[in-house]
Amino acid sequence: MRRFSRVILAASLILFSTVAFAGDFKKGWDAYNSADYATARSEWQELADTGDADAAYGMGLLYGNGFGVDMDDALALKYYGVAADQGHGDAAFNLAVMHQNGWGVPMDESKANEWYLIAANKGNTEAQMALGRWYAMDFLDSYDPVESYKWFSLAQKLGDYDARDKREFIATRMTAEQIAQGDGLVDTWIDAHKTIVAGAANE
Repeated sequence: MRRFSRVILAASLILFSTVAFAGDFKKGWDAYNSADYATARSEWQELADTGDADAAYGMGLLYGNGFGVDMDDALALKYYGVAADQGHGDAAFNLAVMHQNGWGVPMDESKANEWYLIAANKGNTEAQMALGRWYAMDFLDSYDPVESYKWFSLAQKLGDYDARDKREFIATRMTAEQIAQGDGLVDTWIDAHKTIVAGAANE
């Protein structure tokens, strides 16, 4: 199995539409988490093909990992794209992983970071950690300890267990002024994303 997002193994909180569809996303998700991929696909296929973001994300998981279907990067990219274009953070994260690794597309760190940023701003802590690591690499022109500190701090606040150590490490390489700047960026992000922060606090 490829390494994508944490929600491959554990469902996150999802708001379900009350509109009646031919398929049932939650039934498909329950089947997916029980490794009943045939049922998941049957519930999601039509929903995904009519543009449902959650179902499209699910179909991306099936094709991106070869669960119940032949692994197909082109279809995984298609379905993740349908979901990510509607603001699905975990789909955006998986697109970033595919671009970073060159799965179905040319390897492209720049494009990967574009998708990581979208996912990070949707509250995906793995994307926030990825950006923190990227900006912490002092041998690259992109090195920016303030941005690194910001993303590690946000990932910590949203519940990532590894973020604290990484935040503390990058802080040892920063001035007091840089840390204050980073804390200000964190506060600004939190003020602009109160719903995401509140949701993380309730998990």
